[in-house]
Amino acid sequence: MKALLVSALVVCTFGACLSAECHGAPDPNAKPNNNPIFSSPPTFVTSAQNGKLYRAGDDEDVFDIVHVWGTPYEMGYAQGQLQKEKANKFITSVRQYVSQSVYHGACFTLRALQLWAYLEAQVIEAINGTVSWIPVGVAKWVADVGLDVALDLTYDATKKYSGSYFEEEMKGICDASGADYKTLRRIHMIGELTKGSCSMMGAWGTATEDGTPLLAFRALDWNTDGPFKDFPQVTVYHPTPGSGNGHAFMNVGWVGWIGSITGMSSMDMAICEIGVSFPDDTFGQESRLGIPFTYILRDILQFDVTIDDSISRIVNADRTCDLILGVGDGKLNEFRSVQYSHSVARFFDDKNLLPLNETWHPRIPDTVYHGMDWLCPGYSVVLANQIKEHHGGINADI
Repeated sequence: MKALLVSALVVCTFGACLSAECHGAPDPNAKPNNNPIFSSPPTFVTSAQNGKLYRAGDDEDVFDIVHVWGTPYEMGYAQGQLQKEKANKFITSVRQYVSQSVYHGACFTLRALQLWAYLEAQVIEAINGTVSWIPVGVAKWVADVGLDVALDLTYDATKKYSGSYFEEEMKGICDASGADYKTLRRIHMIGELTKGSCSMMGAWGTATEDGTPLLAFRALDWNTDGPFKDFPQVTVYHPTPGSGNGHAFMNVGWVGWIGSITGMSSMDMAICEIGVSFPDDTFGQESRLGIPFTYILRDILQFDVTIDDSISRIVNADRTCDLILGVGDGKLNEFRSVQYSHSVARFFDDKNLLPLNETWHPRIPDTVYHGMDWLCPGYSVVLANQIKEHHGGINADI
């Protein structure tokens, strides 16, 4: 009873925290990121039949780079061989972090409490939006007694919309590493419940330094206290040519993570995304029946050749939750953000960017940007001011 009471209190508290965060602003005294771009060659670590592991970065900023070749299963198997220990540790750490009890005697972990409370609220919304015959009380019970059930229901709701190659790759990872397949599958469904807060920008033409092509960034601002930051990995895929599994692409994520939230491809395509917790009524309805957004973003990287391919893919997809997606095409020097939900798919450039607010989200020539959320004045205005200050000189260093 005491644990449930604590859980209920945290649900209310965390809702207030989310509102304060979005309507707050960055710390004006925060130190700028002046770290240089790491450009030294990565160090070779080891190899497997269908993959190679490298390491790059300095000190606490070290990250792994994994190159894999072959079929989806072979590429997954190579990842599992190369990252066996880390894959198991990542999967176990995420499961423990998300699923730990909200009450441990007199000891509390605030971020764990907040994340669990947030997931509880999202599970109620998700299940009742997808499985109409489950009443609110049962949905709350699912959140209280087993997040695994909610994630399995999300998997069931999205399976028929997802390419079989996702499961094949995950099975390869687990067969080689010994990691639990169902747990890895559940981790890939977390995004559909949490979405996450981030920022993005695409800049080209008059916005960038002379001669600089399209530049795009995405800042993953969500959950910097959890285990995700401890397992960074860049995975470079080289599908077998002529196999129907697409072209080479790079996925920026974590060990064992095969969905996409940031990445680029050999076709000079790039993707990014922001979760939307503060939409307006133009978003319409959400649904949990459709392709997970991390999968459609990866499909863009893996299969699409131009930005028009990506627009067509998004328009015709069975979409799920409220998001802002970003798609860039370096060949055409174009970037679009996408107002994305089950109901709508609207595409924005610098001429029609929304939401439009001359004070905190003005339109800036040859630039598309969003700060933290859809309606988030405090963060958006800071990003807008930085873009204006450097407009005409934006480069990779800035």
